Amino acid sequence: MTTAVGNLEHQRTSARPTAPWWSTAPHQHGAWWVTGAAALSGLLAGWLLPRGPTTATQTLALMVGAAALGWVGGALLGARGAMALVPAVHVLVFELVRLRVQGASVDIPDLGSTLGILVAVATRGFYAVVAVLPMVVGAAFGVGFRRRGSAAPPNGRWHRLARGLRRTIAVVTAAALAFLALQIARPAQLDTMSGPDGEPLAGSISEFATVTLGGADQLVMLRGASVDDPVVLYLAGGPITSDIGYATEYFSDLEQDFVVAVWDQRGAGKSYPALDPTDTFTPEQLTSDALELTAYLRDRFDEEKIYLAGNSWGSTLGVLAVQRAPEQYHAYVGMGQMVSQLGTDQRLYEDMLAYAARTEDDALADTMRGYGKPPYDDVWGYAFVMGYYDRLEPYPEWEHFQNTSPGVFATGADEFGLIDKLNVLRGLLDTFSLLYPQLQDVDFRRDVPRLDVPVYIIDGVNELSARRDLALEWYAGLDAPDKQLIPFQHSGHVPQWEEPAKFHRVMTDIVLAETYPDAGRP
Repeated sequence: MTTAVGNLEHQRTSARPTAPWWSTAPHQHGAWWVTGAAALSGLLAGWLLPRGPTTATQTLALMVGAAALGWVGGALLGARGAMALVPAVHVLVFELVRLRVQGASVDIPDLGSTLGILVAVATRGFYAVVAVLPMVVGAAFGVGFRRRGSAAPPNGRWHRLARGLRRTIAVVTAAALAFLALQIARPAQLDTMSGPDGEPLAGSISEFATVTLGGADQLVMLRGASVDDPVVLYLAGGPITSDIGYATEYFSDLEQDFVVAVWDQRGAGKSYPALDPTDTFTPEQLTSDALELTAYLRDRFDEEKIYLAGNSWGSTLGVLAVQRAPEQYHAYVGMGQMVSQLGTDQRLYEDMLAYAARTEDDALADTMRGYGKPPYDDVWGYAFVMGYYDRLEPYPEWEHFQNTSPGVFATGADEFGLIDKLNVLRGLLDTFSLLYPQLQDVDFRRDVPRLDVPVYIIDGVNELSARRDLALEWYAGLDAPDKQLIPFQHSGHVPQWEEPAKFHRVMTDIVLAETYPDAGRP
């Protein structure tokens, strides 16, 4: 009878609700220490890496540090609650600290658009994978270490299965993170210039060079069959993106006659870390960067002058650079020539309303009227309009180019490491949101009536009329020592990629032949 009463009392005691893990004295002390450590880690990450890790080294260090922090939290608390406490406190403090940083990638994304979702995945989603997930896994292993040898074995089949499943998930996730770390650590690769026999070409150049411009390290890709050839500096559009992947695909012919310098401008691609401090991110600073890079190229390759070629935003930057220092350039070549960003956007706004009326799309008309006439309040309005470019003025070659373009996310884009690829997307959004508002007063029809170098405008006849009409108007009134408008019938905004063979012929048979002092060299 006594035994039965004792068993009944034991069952009653076991059925009583137990106190939560954080309320017991040892756990209370541990929780305070863990919370403080997680908050400190969030503070440091938000201060040192406000845009998240931007290099492979930073990413790997963050993953290791996050796993260690999680392990310590789990070992101190000995409870699975650490798996939620540590990352929650870290992320909260991290987001609060980086409120001081400007840029679309750190703002609240627009989850109502495909681009917004993609940005959210590439920014906060990526941070969750390389910071939050290692903390969770580390905490799980820390809890296991704390409980090792002290916890009673689980009773019942389902309890044993649950524990085995948790361990399996932790081990598999840790292995996946280790594999991800190996992918992050894998460096970018740049093929050497090869001769007809497949061997490295003597006297050629193929390298990534880091150049300090305006106090910030920036990357430029240099490729050419001979270091003695003329130099052309190519300025990508965006603003501002990386065209290194496209250049290695489509400039292979051009590299036989020029040393081609493809620059990732500050805030773009491999130069994404140079975006900060954002108060220096201005058209004036970018123009100064271009001139510093020009001086570097002239000095390195012993050239009195070089060529400058720009596409889209790069055509804006190219005109500004040539206007400031014409003596440094043989000629200027513009593709997808921009003249007035505001003028173009306002025409596109009217084109969108006209398209909505033609297609009886009342929802589209309401959306555009909701945005109002440009300039728009944020980057998402511009992104929405960009999604309609091929519907406003479609042409067959555009679809072909999109389907065959290499891009930075293509499997073969070896010129980019994994973090570089994320930086291309982050940089495009951040530079657009920071730079575009500063371009609203730019209008070359008013500001640049003359350029003191020969000017060659590559005219993609399928370009959006909102851009092309302004470029033709500016070109018609432009005063220059020599100027030529060269039509590309099967191109639009990016003729250098859409008709690369023709672009190569123009650069050699026309531009080089007419402007380079040694054009007749053997």
